[in-house]
Order: sequence, then C-alpha cells, then structure tokens
Amino acid sequence: MRNNERRITEGIKNLLFPRRCPVCDDIVPVGEGAVCSLCAGRIQYVGEPRCRKCGKQLRNEAEVFCSDCARRPHVFDAGMALYDYHSMQKSIYRFKYANRCEYAAFYAEDIYRHFRREIAALSADAIIPVPLHRSRQRARGYNQAELVARELSTLTGIPMYANLVKRVRKTVPQKELDAAGRQNNLKKAFHIPSDVVKLNKTILVDDIFTTGSTLDAVAMELKRRGAGEVYFITLCIGEGM
Repeated sequence: MRNNERRITEGIKNLLFPRRCPVCDDIVPVGEGAVCSLCAGRIQYVGEPRCRKCGKQLRNEAEVFCSDCARRPHVFDAGMALYDYHSMQKSIYRFKYANRCEYAAFYAEDIYRHFRREIAALSADAIIPVPLHRSRQRARGYNQAELVARELSTLTGIPMYANLVKRVRKTVPQKELDAAGRQNNLKKAFHIPSDVVKLNKTILVDDIFTTGSTLDAVAMELKRRGAGEVYFITLCIGEGM
C-alpha cells in the first residue's frame, strides 16, 4: 500500500512539476529515472587510467601523471573528476547560468555512486565548496559548487562549511586567461579569517577542472591557516595526455 501511495505521489509531482533531464533538459517521462532514456548512454565518465594527481583520464596505462601535472606542481594533494567535459558541457552551462539548480541533486548522487569508496577512504573532516565573489553570487543568485557540496554532504555525512573560505577579490573569469594569467589572477583572491588546524582532510567541490589554479589557490589558503591534506572533486575535467 505504501509503495502504491509513493508511486501515486511521485506521479502527481511529476505532472505538476515535471523533472527535466540534466543532460538534454527535456522533460523526463515518468518511470525513466533521473536521466531520460535517450541520454542515459550519452554521458561520458572519466575512467582508468587516471592521473593520480588531478584525475584526468590518461591514454597510456604506463603513465602515473598527465603531462600537465608532471611538469607543474600543485598545492592540492589529489582529486577526482566525474565527467568528461565535452559530454556534459551544455548541462553544466545550464546549471551555472540558466538556474537549473535542481541538477545539483543528480550530480551529487552520481558522484556518490561512482566515488563512494574513495570518499569513505579519505575520512575527510569537511566538504568545502569553492566560493564565488559576493557580487557574482548575488547576480547569479546561487553558488553552483555550494549546491552540489550540500547534496554531497547529506549523502556522505561529511559536514559542509560553505562560509569558511571567502572570495575577497573579484577576479576575471579564468576561461579568459592563459595558465600564467590564471595563477596571477587568483593571488590573494581567497581568505580564511581564522585558523582551521582541526581540519586534517578537506574535500573541495567545484564544477570544472581546467588547470587547477583555482583549487590550488583555495588549497594554499587552507594550508596557510593550518589545514592538513586538501583533496577535490569536480564535476568535469578535460582530457589528459
């Protein structure tokens, strides 16, 4: 009886507030799950072999690091990315700029489904979303990384600290800069008002990994304030070499 009531309730909810596929944004027919049947096979996940630093998929199983991480040191300790950027580019764009906040639950559940063991093995003390500058968040209405981090915190039981790290400089969008410009752009962009020595292991959450400059900048501020190891999870990443 309870199952029937649940199905009826879900059916009514879907009629009044139809769920949209987080890949194509079309309405998902009742009974097809979170992703419509046409898009279920379109999502490309990052698989092995992966770079042991940034999580990019590698072409050569003999390599440990991608070419970027082999020639450039990072402040963060290691990280994971869920999707190949190109397969979910339009989805992430709608999530960030078209108010598709409901995608956050799907992304977090997909992260948890694929990285549950890795997250448990970290025994992290905190999940921290990469912050937006207050003016950008005010204009957008939300921080997309925080939405995913909150859902992931609920699934894992790891506390989320949304306001620990502040973005105190309004920087130029990273996509408009080269690698050197990205590093300079983020100097003193983040600030933590007090020591965080009790955080032995932290997981940063962001939407896209490009060069890792943003994650490095946040990790540097965390470690400067006494945090231990800093890891990250991002939704998307490009292809490694």
